[in-house]
Amino acid sequence: MDFELSEDQRAFADTARAFAVSELAPHAAEWDREATFPREAIAKAGELGFCGLYAPERVGGLGLPRLDSALVFEEMAAVDPSTTAFITIHNMATWMLGTWATDAVAQTWGEALTSGRKLASYCLTEPGAGSDAGSLKTRAELQGAEYVINGGKAFISGAGSTDVLVLMARTGGAGASGVSAFAVPANAPGISYGKKEHKMGWNSQPTRTISFDNVRVPADHLLGQEGEGFRIAMKGLDGGRINIATCSVGAAQGALDAARRYLHERQQFGKPLASFQALQFKLADMATDLVAARQMVRLAASKLDNAHPDASTYCAMAKRFATDAGFNVVNEALQLHGGYGYLGEFPLERLLRDARVHQILEGTNEIMRVIVSRKLLEGDADIR
Repeated sequence: MDFELSEDQRAFADTARAFAVSELAPHAAEWDREATFPREAIAKAGELGFCGLYAPERVGGLGLPRLDSALVFEEMAAVDPSTTAFITIHNMATWMLGTWATDAVAQTWGEALTSGRKLASYCLTEPGAGSDAGSLKTRAELQGAEYVINGGKAFISGAGSTDVLVLMARTGGAGASGVSAFAVPANAPGISYGKKEHKMGWNSQPTRTISFDNVRVPADHLLGQEGEGFRIAMKGLDGGRINIATCSVGAAQGALDAARRYLHERQQFGKPLASFQALQFKLADMATDLVAARQMVRLAASKLDNAHPDASTYCAMAKRFATDAGFNVVNEALQLHGGYGYLGEFPLERLLRDARVHQILEGTNEIMRVIVSRKLLEGDADIR
């Protein structure tokens, strides 16, 4: 197995790092403080192809492997996990539309999304259907040449500020087999948005509830076939788990870099903090955990790219491990800064707040454990 990145992969990572330094770093703290959604910066990311990294070429996407995409997301998340996380969600929704939409819908929305001129939200979670996505109640009834949608979604990133909603709704009976996927214009009559949620982190992206009251969309806005929605959602979540795990790795890298600089700059008892063995050991453990998380995420991405039969299990393991380890690294970096790490002038408290939610979304880490243990106990998991 070759652990070294190719020349092209390094070029993607270098481009993303330069973009993060020039376009995200100067503004990330302000966007967090003012709860500003940086559409202009996201559009600039789109100009580099970062809004359609793994979307198919038929909609203007780059069609990159998930591994290559993860390299881009990691570099941006080292500076601004919140904005980067939204870009990953947009990428997932754009990939779904680009892969399963009819030609007409793909032509209408595809290149606008992959370019970043238009943005997408992913609408799966409901107030009573978080981890149990197969029990969602939002319903879409076919009436003539249109679907009529009624119901509500919760915790939707970008809601109220995006242009198209990739929506999971029930078209059939109970259970996962009754769920279908749709592309819904975000300003369609009958759609209303709740208040912008006040959150601990992820403040550069709005989060709202969405209500659907007799919302009508043409029948050709169905993604794939009726009853395929849950399968599409789960395929999306495999990649989404890699994406959010990568954002944790990026946040941890940003925090580790900040801690390393601080240990050289800060002096106590007449010596730089970097000279104290206890702090040296802490930094070594942080770096080791970070590298382990990064390699697990890249392994999962490679399994997904190669359609490994246990790719979903690897994605779940990577998401669980990397989001836990990433948060712990950021927390330790804040501790190394002492009281300064708690101040808004330093990036640590923002990185910590942004990284915390990664252990919850795209399936909680408890659900990741359920997925992995169930596969192991079935006896057919190839985990080696």
